[in-house]
Amino acid sequence: MVLVVKFYLQYYFVSIPKELKKEITRTLTADNPHIPQGIVRFSFKEGAYQLVDDIDQTAIHFTLNGYLVPKDSDEGRRQSIRSSTESGRFIEKASVEASAQTTEETETKDEEPTGDEEEAQTAEAAEEAETAEAEEVEEPLPTKAPEKKLANQFNFIERGSTTHHNPLRVRCPDKSCLCLSQWFIYDAYMEELERIEKAKEKEKAKPVVIKKEDKATGRKLSYVEPPVCFIIKVAKAAKIAERMVNLNTFDDIAQDFKYFEDASDEFRGQEGTLLPLWKFQYEKTKKLAVTAISWNPKYKDLFAVGYGSYDFMKQGYGMLLLYTLKNPSFPEYSFTSESGVMCLDFHSDHPNLLAVGFYDGNVAIYNLKKASSQPSYKSSAKSGKHTEPVWQVKWQKDDMDNNSNFFSVSSDGRIVSWTLVKNELVHMDVIKLSADGTTMQGPEGLQLQTFGSGTSFDFHKKIDYLFLVGTEEGKIYKCSKNYSSQFLDVFEAHHMAVDSISWNPFHLKVFISCSSDWTVKIWDHTIKTPMFVYDLGTAVGDVAWSPYSSTVFAAVTIDGQAHVFDLNVNKLEPLCTQLVVTRKQNKTTHIQFNPVYPIIIVGDEQGLIVCLKLSPNLRKMPKEKKGQEAKKGPEVEIAKLEKLLSLVREPGSKDEK
Repeated sequence: MVLVVKFYLQYYFVSIPKELKKEITRTLTADNPHIPQGIVRFSFKEGAYQLVDDIDQTAIHFTLNGYLVPKDSDEGRRQSIRSSTESGRFIEKASVEASAQTTEETETKDEEPTGDEEEAQTAEAAEEAETAEAEEVEEPLPTKAPEKKLANQFNFIERGSTTHHNPLRVRCPDKSCLCLSQWFIYDAYMEELERIEKAKEKEKAKPVVIKKEDKATGRKLSYVEPPVCFIIKVAKAAKIAERMVNLNTFDDIAQDFKYFEDASDEFRGQEGTLLPLWKFQYEKTKKLAVTAISWNPKYKDLFAVGYGSYDFMKQGYGMLLLYTLKNPSFPEYSFTSESGVMCLDFHSDHPNLLAVGFYDGNVAIYNLKKASSQPSYKSSAKSGKHTEPVWQVKWQKDDMDNNSNFFSVSSDGRIVSWTLVKNELVHMDVIKLSADGTTMQGPEGLQLQTFGSGTSFDFHKKIDYLFLVGTEEGKIYKCSKNYSSQFLDVFEAHHMAVDSISWNPFHLKVFISCSSDWTVKIWDHTIKTPMFVYDLGTAVGDVAWSPYSSTVFAAVTIDGQAHVFDLNVNKLEPLCTQLVVTRKQNKTTHIQFNPVYPIIIVGDEQGLIVCLKLSPNLRKMPKEKKGQEAKKGPEVEIAKLEKLLSLVREPGSKDEK
């Protein structure tokens, strides 16, 4: 089919060029433009390849299978015959029953007919006999019943598109079922289900009477326990009221936290100060040491604190508390464990999941959404728990099956991967640390293999398979998840145990470590020697990078002091050294930067958490130079730290990207 369309362009009251007055002819065809041209097929008749001329030009845009049955088809005829016969039988049966009933009535009325009536009956009987004979001779054709439109019983369409109709309550011929509409059955079922749910809610709302016997007097006492929903509402209202009271109580501190900036920094040059804000303390943790601190990745005011003991001769119970800056007087969550908590870490994608490592070698996962004092998942001797204390746990990205997993390191030399599969923890040994002397002499000449003791580790921020492990011997191993028996590199880092190790959040090649040998060292993982070394005069408990600058870090020492460095300002000395713990025979153990607010939290061995605010000199941002393009975010921090490292790198070293 070819359509010829002619376009005539004509404008009135306007001068039109000659080109616009030309007649344009366009030919529209029904051929499909997407069909390939030049298709060749082999012809057995000709014995050669030939072009295919007749190609189907039909393009199907939409198809839909219907559910209607044609009348002229075999299935349509069968259904019409079946419906007509069933309706005929039903009508015939009803007429027979009606005729039988009328005959019985006539018989009861006239039991003894008279003579005239007998003659009339005989005459009627003769006429009926004649008519019956005539019917037998000429049988009339059966009248065809009107065809009914049958609906497809297997077509379950939406109720909103169906036409509402009231079905007839007609008994089937076999009287075994009652034909009703499927939607009426559905409505009845939903009403019954709603009634059952309302009954359950009423039972829950009823107060429960609990009987209790008083041992002193011997009397039986009974009290009414309020429903759970009522308790939840009251608890929520009480929490809001408690936070309002604390906000009024600590109003001065809240104002300092939000607005105060130390004006004396303008006269100090480069030095800065730490302003004490809140102190977080709980009665049950006074005899326990702060062994771990972790900020929640979603709620920036919430942080978790682990309590245990670093004195290996005095081990007991442990506690896990979660505090918020909105309520410094009491913890939001509280969990008690049989063994001391040594480490913890929040999941980055699921902030309600908290991985915890214990002194007895177990690991566990706490779910903050569940109102339970016990962990949701916990390892055991059967599931491959560590044989010595767990010093560090770190969440990793979900595996290929979207199962959550985290890693743990322990003094037994094992680095284990824990995967949450079908409500259980499945373990797999990733790598085993080797000691200096790989074997030792055992009884009867046996050679026993010895392993190193892992104390800390951290995974690379961009390279998933790369991670660093610090050991009790002072070495740092660069490892890969893909190699379980070999190390990528070994750094002779410290003379004593490596207490903490952490990658820089901006620069991909820089990491920091601290040790009990009084030193903090900054490394480039492509070079065997440290870039910067700082001697703090006493054992260093913990070190942490700041989240806002690539050159700022803080460390705490066991003499109760906190040190804040900024390499961009001073590469040799800290900008701030301040006493945080004032009690005697007390040591600071851990320090962490808040990811958003300019504050740090410091924990000590007496179970006390101190929150401090950084002064303006400790969080200066780099100034933009004239004539240079303005850089933003991580690019500035990477360039700033790279410039410092280029001054101290070895002349023959190679940089790996």
